[in-house]
Amino acid sequence: MTRTVLESKTKTVVIGFDEPFCVIGERINPTGRKKLAAEMEAGNFETVLRDAMEQVACGATVLDVNSGAVFTNKMALDPRYADNNFVEPPLMRQLIEIIQGVVDVPLCIDSSVPAALEAGLAAAEGRPLLNSVTGEEDRLELVLPLVKKYNVPVVAISNDDTGISPDPDVRFAVAKKIVQRAADFGIPAHDIVVDPLVMPVGAMGSAGQQVFTLVRRLREELGVNTTCGASNISFGLPHRHGINAAFLPMAIGAGMTSAIMNPVRQVEMESIRAANFLMNHDPNGGEWIRFSKVLEAVEGGMTFAEASASQSQAASGRRGGRRARG
Repeated sequence: MTRTVLESKTKTVVIGFDEPFCVIGERINPTGRKKLAAEMEAGNFETVLRDAMEQVACGATVLDVNSGAVFTNKMALDPRYADNNFVEPPLMRQLIEIIQGVVDVPLCIDSSVPAALEAGLAAAEGRPLLNSVTGEEDRLELVLPLVKKYNVPVVAISNDDTGISPDPDVRFAVAKKIVQRAADFGIPAHDIVVDPLVMPVGAMGSAGQQVFTLVRRLREELGVNTTCGASNISFGLPHRHGINAAFLPMAIGAGMTSAIMNPVRQVEMESIRAANFLMNHDPNGGEWIRFSKVLEAVEGGMTFAEASASQSQAASGRRGGRRARG
């Protein structure tokens, strides 16, 4: 079975058909978060640290780290800051180092700037996931050599020089092209995690059906793991989290093995924990039982993040105690 292995300094996470669904925390991303971007520009990483710890406590086993910040004030003083090739590489390195100082989970290095990807790869401990490569020719030629050089897995996004096709057959063909080109570089299919691109269901009523069909084809015909930006499915709609919470277990049932998402949302995480149990990826329901204690604490008045952190600390204490007695 296909297994995509990610590593931090001491932990291993496997994305696979017979593994629990891999939750990749999306919060460390300044795109669309003006306050976070402003904090980064000022050298303030308190929100980054909080987001890193909170996401892991809530169930993320991998953290996406995006360096796409716009430094508006610095740009006014120094025109070099208008160039992402100038801003992102040192910022990515700094983010990786800071995050690794407070959590020990594999990272997903996320940038459209190849130099930032390489800066992240050089700073990351273990075996991170690279995000991303597309079917565009120049992107393939820039990113795949990095994937080979650092021996890391990569997210392959199903668009190419013609853009994002509404036709799922075209998106499958792009994914197949990326897998084949990766093979030319000596990169195995198990190190390709395909993002088939989730369209907003509010704009395209068949968006969910398209993804489920694509995921099955990608698994059966190409033998690759899959991921997506889960919240794309509900973009522009009210009460988005209910839609996300329905979409995720349906995607899991179709064979999707990971998603880049917000793990601090209780309803989505509850649906994933239940889906893992129902797919027999949670032996004896152990994780569901542990998660139920978080839900009970929420019912008692704690926020989901607070309850998750409390349960995580309690579990760490129990593990530590057993080691001490040993």
